Amino acid sequence: MTRGRDRVLRQVMPRVVTGVVTAMGIGGLALLGPPANFPVVQVALFVVFFVVAQGLLVQHEARGMRISFNLTDIPLVIALFFLPPFWVVATKCFASACYYAGRYIREDIGLMKPTFNVGMTTSSTAVAVFYVQYMQLGAAADPRTWFVLISAIVIVGLITTILISLMLFFLSGWDSVKKAWIGFALTLIGPILAACVGVLFLVLLGANLWTGVLIAAVVAAFIYLARSYTALRRQRHVLRELNDFTQLVVDSVRSKRLIDAMLGRLRDILSAESATVWVPKSGRYPEIRLTSTLDDAGLTDLDPIPDELQQAVMASGEGVLLSPKNGTREQKAALEAAGLRGAMMVPLRSGDEVYGCLSVADRIGGEISHFVPTDLQLMETIAANVGIAVQNERLVDQLRYDAYHDPLTGLPSRRRSLAALQEALSITVPGEVVAVFMFDVDSLHEINDALGHEAGDTALREFAERLKRHAPAASFLGRIDSDEFILQTRLASTDEALDTARRLRAAVQGPFEVGGVAVSLSAAVGVVTHPDFAADADELLKRADGATRQAKNAADGVQLYHSGLESESLRRIGLAADLRRALDRGQLEVHFQPKVRLDRALTDPGAILGAEALVRWPHPTFGLVAPEEFIPIAASTGQLGQLTDTVLDEALRRSAEWAGEDGPLPMSVNLSPRTLADADFPDKVATVLERHGVPADRLTFEITEDDVVSGEPRLTPALDRLHEMGVRLSVDDFGTGYSSLAYLRRLPVQEIKIDLRFVQGMATDADDRAIVEAVLGLARHFAIDVVAEGIEAHQTVEQLRELHCEAGQGYYFSRPLPADRFAAWLDSQAGGTGRARLRVV
Repeated sequence: MTRGRDRVLRQVMPRVVTGVVTAMGIGGLALLGPPANFPVVQVALFVVFFVVAQGLLVQHEARGMRISFNLTDIPLVIALFFLPPFWVVATKCFASACYYAGRYIREDIGLMKPTFNVGMTTSSTAVAVFYVQYMQLGAAADPRTWFVLISAIVIVGLITTILISLMLFFLSGWDSVKKAWIGFALTLIGPILAACVGVLFLVLLGANLWTGVLIAAVVAAFIYLARSYTALRRQRHVLRELNDFTQLVVDSVRSKRLIDAMLGRLRDILSAESATVWVPKSGRYPEIRLTSTLDDAGLTDLDPIPDELQQAVMASGEGVLLSPKNGTREQKAALEAAGLRGAMMVPLRSGDEVYGCLSVADRIGGEISHFVPTDLQLMETIAANVGIAVQNERLVDQLRYDAYHDPLTGLPSRRRSLAALQEALSITVPGEVVAVFMFDVDSLHEINDALGHEAGDTALREFAERLKRHAPAASFLGRIDSDEFILQTRLASTDEALDTARRLRAAVQGPFEVGGVAVSLSAAVGVVTHPDFAADADELLKRADGATRQAKNAADGVQLYHSGLESESLRRIGLAADLRRALDRGQLEVHFQPKVRLDRALTDPGAILGAEALVRWPHPTFGLVAPEEFIPIAASTGQLGQLTDTVLDEALRRSAEWAGEDGPLPMSVNLSPRTLADADFPDKVATVLERHGVPADRLTFEITEDDVVSGEPRLTPALDRLHEMGVRLSVDDFGTGYSSLAYLRRLPVQEIKIDLRFVQGMATDADDRAIVEAVLGLARHFAIDVVAEGIEAHQTVEQLRELHCEAGQGYYFSRPLPADRFAAWLDSQAGGTGRARLRVV
């Protein structure tokens, strides 16, 4: 209500004040009454003098304010002395009306402003005339006459300031009134000096009228210099305003207060009641719509200018000035409907792209003041600086965002995640723990290899979206590595953290639709809580990583960090360094386990079909390290290739050494998919075979069923080359996979090894026996050899014989043995002639 009433007062009271001031001027003329004589020549000359002097502005900067006054006081002094009182007021009134009529025609200043100014000029001149009449003038050379004339000019300035203050009070409030009186006090010396010049001219004219010629020459020169000076000052003022504005923008960008400072200063420069910046939503940037007004100390989101006008400016890319004399009828109608008198709008650009709109509305001064084309030019220049600054700020913001966010998923990056974790740890809430979950996505490499990296990226984005949807409220989620995500939240207890981890893992895994193909993703989840197991963010993340590695081997894929994992991590780090030294020094051992025919006694000729080479590591400190522990370490530290070369070389060397009548002993070597992905691996195999003189068909590479299925597309080229060389392929742990068996037709598989869990369970579990029987039938259909793993009992051997399984391997026949003991075992078979019975299957 108050704001609406103030707006009404601003619209009505200036008209009332204008009417009162005009009436005062007319009343002054009426009181003076027209004299009988009409000095036509003198009146015409003074009209010209007043009009010319009215356009000669003198500007002064004082205490941060720009104060202007004209030189009409010089001819006014002379007119007060020579003209009759009525004609002084009438001449000044007529000259003022001519001057403002010209401005009204040339510029868009409205009707009220010239009316008020003419009335104010007439009223103040009338008061000065009454004062001079009262004081009486003497001779031109009389000092008392000088005093009366100079004081009359001061009275004109005083009356003018009073009337202007009355108008400003209703337009802008007390602050503008105070500034008006400060300006009067600071610039009073100007009218006094002008009056002194007028007195000087008066004295010269009183002495000799021909001095008027000299005065005219001086006045003409002064007019020329004054106009040049005024233009220079105006240019200088505009440049200073632009420079100050540019510096303000630069400082505001640094302090992150660009829009606040920019709008306020723009409103001051253009004397506008409001200034607005509008940047529509674009990408991740939200919409910006902020307005600075005279009535509000801060910024508001109330935009006084209609949207359709700003959208039209953005569409055209051209600035628009709307006032009573500028703009189309439709634009003026839209502006009037919004309750505005005038507006300017200019586009904000970034190169050739328009991304926003800068606008100002209603020039201060109500009906007596409007925006003009030069204001639009100034605003366009300002908008160019603002556009660059805003775009730079957005660019800096983009760089800052990119530095702390993952470009694929939009989630915070590792750096930002660490900062968020540290911030969370700094706040302790009784009865709550800070729980951190690390998700390590499985099977991502297989998706990349099978469907391409774009499909892998799509799967990661979907994984992140699922994690967002199912995360607890107020959780922090980030991506800290290519296939690792972190989630931080506050929960009541560690037990609740474990339950949450299992729930999230179940929610995010499952089929993902990627390029029309359903793929399966799951994740190992490591859990660590603060303050139980970590003091800072780095430690928290490190321990979450350790728990995640252990979660890969957990039955439910979730592992809570505990102190025992720390020693396991330290052991893993130590083993990685020790493994490198062991490989370099040849400290790893290769043991051998025989493959035998089940349809013959072990001592029968041809019972031994070959051997499997198995690597062992007798560690000087930890004793015998299991392959399940150090082979993953070798894979993660880049030592798997050297490890494979070591085992392959030793296996083929022993194959040649233990050759029988049919040639070298057939040898099986386990391979990792990572090794087969090496394009040069088949060439390396050919070199080793040639070096040891072992035919390619005596070498079998074993790869697990899961590795065959998941890595089929990228392993196929290497497997085909090895098959062309004559090397055999065996699928290890057959029956444990979850995919189609169609790969048996596509890949050059010559052998499958039934997983020991099914073989060992045959005696007690009918289902396991049925699986083994089905695998044997499948193998016979595809003409593939079968080896039963993990045979530990005679009963198992008998059952396999009943199912016509021809080959087996297990502790029932022999444990994996070092080379020397395996050689002795071979010699012990069939009375020391075991090697003579070796044959090719």
